[in-house]
Amino acid sequence: MELLYTVLITLATLAVLVAVHEYGHFWVARRCGVKVLRFSIGFGRGLYRWHDSQGTEYVIASIPLGGYVKMLDEREGDVPPEEREQAFNRKPVLQRIAVVSAGPLANLGLAVVAYWFLFMAGETGYVPVIGEIEAGSVADVAGLEVGQEIVAVDGGDTPTWQAVNFRLLDRIGDTGSIRFSVKYPDSDVIYESEGVLQRWLSSAEQPDLLGGLGIRLYTPDVPPVVDQVVPDSPAEAAGLQLGDRVLRADGQEMRLWMDWVEYVRARPAEPISLEIDRNGTLEQLVVIPEALTDEKGEVFGRVGVSVAMPEMPPEMIRQFHRGPLEALGAGFTRTGEVMAFTLSSIKKMVMGLISPKNLSGPITIAKVASASAKSGLESYISFLALLSVSLGVLNLLPIPVLDGGHLLFYTVELLAGRPVPEKIQALGYQLGLVIVLGIMVLALYNDVARL
Repeated sequence: MELLYTVLITLATLAVLVAVHEYGHFWVARRCGVKVLRFSIGFGRGLYRWHDSQGTEYVIASIPLGGYVKMLDEREGDVPPEEREQAFNRKPVLQRIAVVSAGPLANLGLAVVAYWFLFMAGETGYVPVIGEIEAGSVADVAGLEVGQEIVAVDGGDTPTWQAVNFRLLDRIGDTGSIRFSVKYPDSDVIYESEGVLQRWLSSAEQPDLLGGLGIRLYTPDVPPVVDQVVPDSPAEAAGLQLGDRVLRADGQEMRLWMDWVEYVRARPAEPISLEIDRNGTLEQLVVIPEALTDEKGEVFGRVGVSVAMPEMPPEMIRQFHRGPLEALGAGFTRTGEVMAFTLSSIKKMVMGLISPKNLSGPITIAKVASASAKSGLESYISFLALLSVSLGVLNLLPIPVLDGGHLLFYTVELLAGRPVPEKIQALGYQLGLVIVLGIMVLALYNDVARL
C-alpha cells in the first residue's frame, strides 16, 4: 500500500506540472493562430483520447513522464496550402518565442498561485533563537551568543527557522564573509556580526546548514520519554513501553533524549543496562541495539523507539497573516527567490562548488512528494510550488531540446534577421540530448545510491 500511495501521489504531481506546462504552450499557440494537432499528457500508446471542435486531439498516454503539444509545422510533414498560415514555422519569430516560453512561464505562474494560497492561509514558524554554539565554529568566531535571535542573514530578514535555512541555502559552496544581524530577547538593538566561509559545505551530500555554522537553534529540552516502540525491535524485546522514561544507561544519567540517542548509537550490538521510570516505579531492563550501517559505511546502534516531543512555548511561535494583494506580492517575491536560488545552485554545481551528489531524480521526487502529502496540504503545495519553479527554470536553460534551446535559436534569428542554419540546429539538438540524458543518468544514479 505504501508503494502504491507513493506511485499515485508522484503520478498526480507530475500530471499537474506537465498539464500546466503544456497548457501554457497550447494556450499561446492558439492565440497566435497556430493549429494544435495534439495535446498529450504522457508518451507512448494512448489510453484515452478525444477531440475538440477545432480538431485538436487530446491524449492521456501510457508513459506518464512528461507530455507534449504537437503543432502544425511544415518541417514535420506536408501541410495543405489552405492551412499553411496556421503552421508554427510560418509565424513571426516573436510569436514563436511567445509560444515556446509560455510553458516554463506557466510553471512559474503555478508557483506564484501556490505560494499565494499558502500566504493567504497564513504562515507559522519558530523564532530563530540560538540554543547552542559549537566552540571554534563559524558562529563562534563571528561572536554569536546563545540566546540571541537571528533577525537577518546577509541583509535578508529571517523571522523564522525556515527563513534562516532559506538564506543559508544560497551560501552553500561559497568562500567569503557571511553577515548576521542579531538581537537579545526583549531588546530592539540590532548587533552586526560577520563570519568567514571557505567552500562552505561544498562536498556535503545532505548539508546540515545550521550545523555547518556550529549553531543549534533553541528547542525545549526533550526528556528521554518513550512515545512509540517499533514492533519486533530490540526495544520491544527488552520490554520498553510507551511512557517509560530512561533515567540511566549503564549507570550514566540520561537527562536529555539526545544523550540517550548518542549513547545507543555508539554501542551497536552491545548490551545496555537501563534504569527506567514507569509510572513512578523504577524498573531494570537490558536492551541490545541492532547494528546498522550509515551512508559513510560507519556502524551505529538503534533500539527502535521514538520520543514524545514537547510543545514550543507560545512566545517562540510566530504567525503571519496577509491579505489577498499582500499575499500575491509575497507569492511573486518567493517565486523570484526560489528562481534565483535554483540558478545559483546550477552555476555552483557547474563550477564544482556544490557536490553533484545533491542532484536528485525521479526516485527522490517520489519520496519527497509522498512525504509532503502525508504531512498535510500546505506541505504538499509548498513542494509542488518548489518543483514547478525548478521545472520552469530548467526548461529555460539554453540547452537545445529544451524550451530554452529553442528560445536561443529564435533569439539569434531575431537579432541576425535570418534563421540559424538547420545543420547547426541539428548538431545543437544532438549535443543537448547528450547533456540532458547525462544529467538524467547522474540524477538516477544518485537516487539509487541513496537507497
